[in-house]
Amino acid sequence: MIASVLVGLVARMEEKEIVRLIAAGASDMMGPAMVILLAGGISVIMTNTQTIDTLLYAMEQLITGASAAAFAVAAMVVNIPLAFLIPSSSGHAALAMPLLSPMADFAGVARSLTVTAWILGHGLTLLVSPTNVVVVGGLAIAGVGYDKYLRFIWPLLLALFVVAAGALALAASLA
Repeated sequence: MIASVLVGLVARMEEKEIVRLIAAGASDMMGPAMVILLAGGISVIMTNTQTIDTLLYAMEQLITGASAAAFAVAAMVVNIPLAFLIPSSSGHAALAMPLLSPMADFAGVARSLTVTAWILGHGLTLLVSPTNVVVVGGLAIAGVGYDKYLRFIWPLLLALFVVAAGALALAASLA
């Protein structure tokens, strides 16, 4: 806030213009802030109702005996549908990490590798997510239909997924 006022003063803006621009910037952040708050609220509810504990127990049973490489790739795959539903990376992380971190401990996978799996799943999904403002806006500016974009990017996305899964599996097996 102070930096915004200083920049406005250095740019010799009038007081009303500085306040208008600060208000416009704050209003742009309301959507992402609400997503983060809702994801945090869901996490609190899941913790207080012991739903997270139940999910963790069920997931622990699923990953028992699985290799670290299989867990790392599965962590990436699990995050793909979540990224479609929650395009905000901070909101997605607030919802996913309370589950993924303990599961990584169960599977004997470093938490840093779990974060890498999460971000790969999230990042790959954002390349095609229709809820991603950058993709939809860029397509609108370019005058390209979403269906045409999907047909074009599908082979690249598949190749990136294979490379990411291979890198995760290799990193998990070497750790």
